Amino acid sequence: MTDMPWLTILLAVPALGALALVLMPRGFSRAREFALGVSLVTLVLAVLATLEFSIGSGGELQLVEEYSWIPQFGVSFALGVDGIALSMILLSVILVPVCLIAAWDDVPRDGSRRLQGYLAWMLLLEAMMVGVFAATDVFLFYVFFEAMLVPVYFLIGQYGGPDRARAATKFLLYSLLGGLIMLVAVIGLYTVGPGGDDGFLLRNLTGLEIGGLTEKLLFLGFFIAFAIKAPMFPVHTWLPHAATEARPATAVLLVGVLDKVGTFGMLRFCLQMFPEASQWATPVVIVLAVISILYGAALAIGEKDMMRLIAYTSISHFGFIVLGIFAMTTISQTGSTLYMVNHGFTTAALFLIAGMLVARRGSRYIPDYGGWQRVTPLIAGSLLVAGLSALALPGLNAFVSEFMVIVGTFQRYPVAAIIGATGVILAALYILLWYQKIATGPKPEAVAASTRDMTMREKFVVAPLIAAFLVLGFYPQPVIDLLEPAVTSTLQHVGITDPTPTVAAEGSEG
Repeated sequence: MTDMPWLTILLAVPALGALALVLMPRGFSRAREFALGVSLVTLVLAVLATLEFSIGSGGELQLVEEYSWIPQFGVSFALGVDGIALSMILLSVILVPVCLIAAWDDVPRDGSRRLQGYLAWMLLLEAMMVGVFAATDVFLFYVFFEAMLVPVYFLIGQYGGPDRARAATKFLLYSLLGGLIMLVAVIGLYTVGPGGDDGFLLRNLTGLEIGGLTEKLLFLGFFIAFAIKAPMFPVHTWLPHAATEARPATAVLLVGVLDKVGTFGMLRFCLQMFPEASQWATPVVIVLAVISILYGAALAIGEKDMMRLIAYTSISHFGFIVLGIFAMTTISQTGSTLYMVNHGFTTAALFLIAGMLVARRGSRYIPDYGGWQRVTPLIAGSLLVAGLSALALPGLNAFVSEFMVIVGTFQRYPVAAIIGATGVILAALYILLWYQKIATGPKPEAVAASTRDMTMREKFVVAPLIAAFLVLGFYPQPVIDLLEPAVTSTLQHVGITDPTPTVAAEGSEG
């Protein structure tokens, strides 16, 4: 166990910040500054915690904290991170201050508690994100997994667009269904586990020889919940509606971070606790992942609502992530985990830049635009860079991860890799068509000549995201070094080794 409870501190700071905002006087004039300050303190603390992390031992749980919570049921308050979990926490704490700056004027200061409530939900969501990625007790993970729904529901339902109530309800119902199925699996897992005061600890549940129908049913209980969260075809239909009605900053955290809980859970829980069932389900999951890639891309090509378009691109990208996870090679899984990081930054940029356009034009519909590179050249240029990142242009962040997923998948499932790779071509199509319709051509007559280009605040939002594109595009090795030991450890739990390059071997013998 670590001397300094870094993970508890990272969880507590934004949670206490949210509580403080609620308790402050109505109409507190510095609510935005206070929330941003709390998020920046959390970011600094996360960086300090990362300095305590040994990258060479990234496959082992570090910064471990374990406290007895409900010993009668074997539940512990147990936290710890490997390289994958740490990267997800860092992604979360980086994006939250960016989102708070982006949402600076989204909720007006009107003397009510509405602004304070919005900021409090954002900080509480940050705390829940840290908790869900750090939890090493399966029941504690389930608690955070379900608790995340509360702030997201209110961020969409109270602060979203005109159809926010229906979107929030749809999100909640899908998530609760997945959570209920997982709860049954969690209880079932405890009954076949070792029991005792720490019967839900992940380390006590990995390596169990469950086998047979029981393991398959438990796997499905976890996997269905994670597939809904990811989201994967055919349980994806809640995402486009939620992402469209949510404010851009909320959509960033929903799609850029929260949905990663699904793919993270597949790696940490499905593969490690149910290795035989994971291999049994792999052919079906591979097919669903390929369908997600092509289906999401096809819908994005014909979509006229830019927020919905971004949501469909994410369904396609999550297909790549799941494909790499279940291809179960070191390269593919490392690529998938790196993709999870890269997708967070890329999606953040797309949603926030789209939000800037909507704030100026008053419309989400792409046909209402055209010629905006003459009106707002900085916004149009930033949209182009973010779009090129989304289509995995070499030199930008997504290229390395997408390439690793395809190459790693080809080692074991060449047909799936080839079919999935067509998603890269479709991505170029929907991104470039979107940019062409937004930025080029004649300027709409309804656009005022006084329309402002990117403000200084918006530059502070976009600049770190584009910097992340370039850094992760040209020098991804430090992040790969952080992720790869955890991937290797996961594959060892599953009992799978990388396939031998038989073609090369036969060639050398000849």
